[in-house]
Amino acid sequence: MNAPFPSPLSANPDLEAKPARRVIPIATAKPMGHNRTQKKRIAFQLAFFTLFILAPVFDILRYDLDAGHAWLLGMEWRLGMDDFVAGRIGALEAGANVMLRLFVPILVGAAAFLWVSWKWGRLYCGWLCPHFSVVETINKLMQKASGKPSVWIREPLPPWKADGTPWRADARWWLIVVPAAAFFAFLWAVVFLTYLLPPAEVYGNLVGGTLTRNQTIFLTAATCALSVEFLFARHLFCRYACAVGLFQSLAWMSNRNAMVVGFQRKRAADCANCLPDRQSACDAVCPMRLTPRNIKRLMFTCTQCAQCVEACEQSQRANPQGPLLQWVSNEAARQNEAGFRSGKER
Repeated sequence: MNAPFPSPLSANPDLEAKPARRVIPIATAKPMGHNRTQKKRIAFQLAFFTLFILAPVFDILRYDLDAGHAWLLGMEWRLGMDDFVAGRIGALEAGANVMLRLFVPILVGAAAFLWVSWKWGRLYCGWLCPHFSVVETINKLMQKASGKPSVWIREPLPPWKADGTPWRADARWWLIVVPAAAFFAFLWAVVFLTYLLPPAEVYGNLVGGTLTRNQTIFLTAATCALSVEFLFARHLFCRYACAVGLFQSLAWMSNRNAMVVGFQRKRAADCANCLPDRQSACDAVCPMRLTPRNIKRLMFTCTQCAQCVEACEQSQRANPQGPLLQWVSNEAARQNEAGFRSGKER
């Protein structure tokens, strides 16, 4: 409010009215509708997962160890060092080739990637990353089997969906959890190998049962390691070990205007009856096991998947004031963080 409401004090010149505190409300985003955002996000994840598998097959991106050069968009990508070794070009020209063909594309791509992260956060993780799509898939399967999305969580999740309908865990889902983790691990191992060797050779040897000794060792070791990771350390890897995610988070944290999940703290009491037994729907759905209503620095690994936002929409669908969580940015993002600080001071 830019000016205080009229007060009887204004009629008395001896009394001086205190100026009203200027409040900038957190702007709310227009609700996307039930599951509309998640359908879009899953479509992006499926498309990028497909690209991840097929990129080596169509020479969109891969490095051929046998040929000693990379492939990019169907064309051979060489650094020009063969001409230098053969004496056809000098050291200066060879250095320029390496700079223009290797370092410049990497730096430009990294700059664009970090700019997106600086403005919108870990969108790559939540909307594209093939690893995170596996994380979410196995999380949901494990939750159906045990009531918990991870073996490291002590207490099971609330037995309620965001819309208030009950659900129950069923141990028979374990018959799908373990094979799914092993399947994804083997698929990833094969795809990784096609990024290093000709895909026709890898898939041909796999189908014909003629894998070489080195190929067999690689696929076996990678499948075992990834199976353990998918079963026991999925979101832990995303939170603590993924360098791609770390740099996105650092860029995001450096921008106070970046997009965040905003929380209307003045309506925090509405969270008390979000689910039966005084539990919160947004906490239950976060695949990174974060508390979405928290301050930004404690949401360091947020992937902007918007599952908490949509869970809040569903749980508050009968509330005329609407949901308490929404994506905010710019001044609204600053005020969202200021609200946490002022609340702590009070």
